[in-house]
Amino acid sequence: EVQLVESGGGLVQAGGSLRLSCAASGLSFGDYVMGWFRQAPGKEREGVSCSASADGSKYYSNSVKGRFTISSDNAKNMVYLQMNNLKPEDTGVYYCAAERDSGVYYACVHGMDHWGKGTLVTVSS
Repeated sequence: EVQLVESGGGLVQAGGSLRLSCAASGLSFGDYVMGWFRQAPGKEREGVSCSASADGSKYYSNSVKGRFTISSDNAKNMVYLQMNNLKPEDTGVYYCAAERDSGVYYACVHGMDHWGKGTLVTVSS
């Protein structure tokens, strides 16, 4: 059974940084696309950043490109999202997700099969 557990959310001022972590179990990183999604209050969930360790491909949404960085530690089955220069519009619940045998762009845009419970990020102005 695939399990994803996020951590690292919190309250930060605009311009600050946070690093989210996702501990994954029950899967082999080489077979999966891993990603981060977020859902802001009153809005639909959106793909923020996704990556595939099998070929190193990565996707970033336009709203976070240049500010967020996705990375992974395959030995530890961990996925990270480094978020810099945070803005109030980055506020939301951030979810770690995994999808087997998919393309990075497709999975990040259309969603994935496996989800964590989320961690709340609040950016104050």
